[in-house]
Amino acid sequence: METALSPSSSPATLPSFLLLFLFVYIVGYLLIFRSWKSSSHLGASCLMSLFHGTPAVIMASHALLTTTRASLHSFASLNTAAESTVLDFSMAYFTVDLLHYLFFLPNDFIFILHHIATLYVFATCRFAVGHGAHALLLLLILAEATSACQNVWTIAGYRKHDVVLAKRVRELLSPPFYLFYTVIRGLAGPVALYDMAAFYGSGAAEGAVPRWAWISWLVVIGSAILVSILWVLRNWVDWFREKHSSKKYK
Repeated sequence: METALSPSSSPATLPSFLLLFLFVYIVGYLLIFRSWKSSSHLGASCLMSLFHGTPAVIMASHALLTTTRASLHSFASLNTAAESTVLDFSMAYFTVDLLHYLFFLPNDFIFILHHIATLYVFATCRFAVGHGAHALLLLLILAEATSACQNVWTIAGYRKHDVVLAKRVRELLSPPFYLFYTVIRGLAGPVALYDMAAFYGSGAAEGAVPRWAWISWLVVIGSAILVSILWVLRNWVDWFREKHSSKKYK
């Protein structure tokens, strides 16, 4: 098993992962979603997200489970090679998807800011601090646990007005997806963030993770969780409103 005392250096995987996600995006844009015409970029982005979300959960889980640490609760341990690889994998995805938004959806400020902030957290952990990936990967697992379901839901939403099956999938998937998302982002996420804040606030990371780093990480992650909660609440409201309207006109 890899130990947290091992060097955090890993092969130059970031450029390779950048090429991988760029390839996936191009395949989605030019081949798989070509028939979507003016919306093919939306499908390509979802395809790329599918290639990132669940694999990131598996990679992060493997990196955490196969690392022996002096403390099972050390959010300040040295980044291992496996953890650094996961950070490279996610940074590559967010970089290519950020370029997608800047090129096709430059007015979608929330997603653009989200991607920039996420890249800041991962990049500072990976290259500037060299510690703390353990905490970030735990949160990454929670953040991407809903990815596969969300991308299917999103793709179905793009075509719900044109394809009957897509509309049906969207309707069937919405309640369980919202519930799953609410539990993960609205309950598990804040608990994990509090755990992380309590650890760093206690001074246990002194000398390993600088104060500026962990404070900025907490601000970024806390803001992301808040936006996620507001997003799913809005979707719950819309869903109940649609259900009420459909019953009213029956």
